[in-house]
Amino acid sequence: MLELIGFDGDDTLWQSQDFYDAAQAEFERIVGSYVDLEDVHVHERLLSVESGNIKLFGYGAKGMTLSMIEAAFDITGGLISSGDLHRLVGIGKEVLAHPVELLPGIRAAVEQVAARHRIVLITKGDLIHQQAKVRRSGLGDLFHRIEIVSEKDPDAYSRVLAECGVEAGSFVMVGNSLRSDIAPVVELGGWGVYMPYHSTWSLETDTHFAVDNPRVVQVSTAASIPSAIERLASQQG
Repeated sequence: MLELIGFDGDDTLWQSQDFYDAAQAEFERIVGSYVDLEDVHVHERLLSVESGNIKLFGYGAKGMTLSMIEAAFDITGGLISSGDLHRLVGIGKEVLAHPVELLPGIRAAVEQVAARHRIVLITKGDLIHQQAKVRRSGLGDLFHRIEIVSEKDPDAYSRVLAECGVEAGSFVMVGNSLRSDIAPVVELGGWGVYMPYHSTWSLETDTHFAVDNPRVVQVSTAASIPSAIERLASQQG
């Protein structure tokens, strides 16, 4: 019997990656006025800096902004102007202030699931930014519990499940990232509803998890989430 349903936040309930993609495009435009983007592999170098900084800065717009400043200084050999560095700070602020736009049909889907199950929001990133997103989304009151974690790994999910008094086999996680939302839960013995988003951060695609796992149902729209959960419930016998 399914006792608890988890929902991811970014790019599952509301748009997020689009704003980061736009920020990176602007970063490349700024750095491109100093160097040849192809010759210096700007995208790969920024990604490398971000990856190395995650343990220090965590996920989210603030860590991205600090990484952009560091990468820009390194890529341009220190030639980037103070004005352009200030613009990079502004880009980060714009990401932090962007409006929360729910994905099509997601409110109805969450309400339908909440009518039959306890639901919990499990999202990762900067605490203040994620709290603001939840508030702006208008969905917060639907959730039994809201968890903002620094990393989505088996330990984090195990803690949430223990605090909710639920075994992994009675838990389903709904999300757009195989690496963060699905693989750790299935590893614990739980279930997943995978709803891919049209754009995914490169560091979230670094997984060997197979989407055709029998404990996972893939959907293309929010409207399909409730039926996918009931399908998984039926598999439990």
